[in-house]
Amino acid sequence: MPVRVRTAHQHTAMFVVDADAAQRMVDYSGLQVCRFGRGGRRALAVLMLMRYEDTDLGQYYEYGTNIMVNPPGSHARGVRALQHAGAFVRHLPVDQAFTLEAGRTIWGYPKVMADFTVRDGRQFGFDVHIDGQLVLGMEFRPGLPVPSALSARPQVHSTYSHLDGVLRETPGEMLMTGVRYRPGGVRIRLGEHPYAAELAALGLPRRALVSSSAANVDMTFGDARVISP
Repeated sequence: MPVRVRTAHQHTAMFVVDADAAQRMVDYSGLQVCRFGRGGRRALAVLMLMRYEDTDLGQYYEYGTNIMVNPPGSHARGVRALQHAGAFVRHLPVDQAFTLEAGRTIWGYPKVMADFTVRDGRQFGFDVHIDGQLVLGMEFRPGLPVPSALSARPQVHSTYSHLDGVLRETPGEMLMTGVRYRPGGVRIRLGEHPYAAELAALGLPRRALVSSSAANVDMTFGDARVISP
């Protein structure tokens, strides 16, 4: 430790979703979603695909469903509270056995094996299947480049996981280059896998608040900290 990611490509889409639905998705962890909007009715969900190329855990694809949550014990609300929110990792399919075992054992991430179909042409797209069932497909329209002076700054963040009754927090630092953003810019298709039903319960598919990509993500993950029990 720490585990280093030297080269990775990222595509993400951020969605404003119903906060009560998001809370039901994370209730089992004991965490509280970061609520904003009138009456605290809104929350943020982030869907992403990572293509890891040069890492301490090898090469692999990874899809993630993340819900923005407050730090343990916090009940903060509002847009400003999002600055201190972390990402609760609800779904994390991968396509390689080593990273699956490491992710579950070291950080308690809910990694499961999956098959990925990636379309990297004029538009970027991918499908995720688990046990032969489609979870989702996403198609991204190209974004607009962001000046490196605005994007190439180290970002420190926390992710939360809950596996086998244990809640963990994992600190991480990332540096992104070649960043592009676009309002909306993504189309989602949900499949028949139970994960798809959970995404539908959030109100997906719907228009994304914003989509983004990064030509490279340099990341470092530390040890997980057990929060409970």
